[in-house]
Amino acid sequence: MVSLSFSMKIKALAAAAAVTLGLVANGAVAQAAGSGPDIEAGVDTGQPVFVMPRSGPFMSQSIAIPNARIIASWGQSGHSDATAPAFRHWDEDGAIEPECSVCHSGIGFRMFHGLDGSEPGVPEDPVPLGGVVDCETCHNPNLGSVTEITLASGVVHPVQGVEAACMTCHGGRSAGANIVAAAADKPDDDVDADLRFINPHYYLGAAMALGSYGGLGYEYPGKTYSGRFLHAKPVATCNSCHDPHSLEIAAETCLTCHFDGDPEKIRIARVSYDGSGDTTKGIHDDIVANADTLLGLMKEYAANVAGTSMIYDSGYPYFFADANGDGVKDEAEGRAVAYNAWTPRLLKAAFNWKAVTSDPGAFAHNAPYALELLYDSVEDLSGPLGMDVASLGLLR
Repeated sequence: MVSLSFSMKIKALAAAAAVTLGLVANGAVAQAAGSGPDIEAGVDTGQPVFVMPRSGPFMSQSIAIPNARIIASWGQSGHSDATAPAFRHWDEDGAIEPECSVCHSGIGFRMFHGLDGSEPGVPEDPVPLGGVVDCETCHNPNLGSVTEITLASGVVHPVQGVEAACMTCHGGRSAGANIVAAAADKPDDDVDADLRFINPHYYLGAAMALGSYGGLGYEYPGKTYSGRFLHAKPVATCNSCHDPHSLEIAAETCLTCHFDGDPEKIRIARVSYDGSGDTTKGIHDDIVANADTLLGLMKEYAANVAGTSMIYDSGYPYFFADANGDGVKDEAEGRAVAYNAWTPRLLKAAFNWKAVTSDPGAFAHNAPYALELLYDSVEDLSGPLGMDVASLGLLR
């Protein structure tokens, strides 16, 4: 990973601020209104980017940058972190793959929606490195022309304004429909060499919030699932809870109705979903506990039914083979071996586990849907393991 020095980060932020405000043209020094001489537009002075009045006295209020607080908030967010893997993953390739660029580069996003005047759609060619989720991603004047987003499930969802950006990039890359297609009519517990783990992707808040309507998870036949989580009218959109620039949760919004400003401590349900009986903790903890239970059963199923032990790691492809059961990932040609003993039943459970755990805010976006996906996956695995799911004390 490439890291930037403090001074480089400051310069980058200054450049972003200046470009946002229209203060810089081709490297020219940006100046606030005053009596000093103009610098010819288009001339590269070789000077660092900064904002400075043309004449004294040099008082702070005279050189204040409009929107400075907002720019600073964005500058400290994940959307602007040019050193993060989300924007550096393709460094060795020299460019960002077209499909990935839609959400991992402001340029790719604008091309995808035709906001730059091009034909809408996935870019035809790789996109240059160095981009982030920049200001124009959400503030492009043509963003309002985007009125619907097609989710990974194939569902076409109507959007308004900046919601188009949130839904585009937080709706996932795969959905339950992909699992249905992969498993088809194959026997549930037969290892199939053609099966591979299907990753729903990351930070799936938009898809999770839509629940069954959005079709994010694998939904078991004969079960009913919760639809879109309609929180409350004042908090019906992403920006109702998330600061659009810093991305932080507005605790004041939570306190409008809840007694605690920490979302992870909020709980409305009066029953325990994880079998602990503890209803004083936030619903977040129930979801985490049930996800842990499901992962444990997935490993047990992998070893005892599929016949190959499984190890989970935080790096892609997440699930690795441990054929001799020694607790160490198998290796071949110097690389860890991806888990290769998938059965349709295990694939369904793994997808749901990853879909829920890939949304850190699932407890707020749609706790009912997350709990349903986890419970049904646990229940499905318990059959071939000869386990009475009721003994776990879980609730759906």
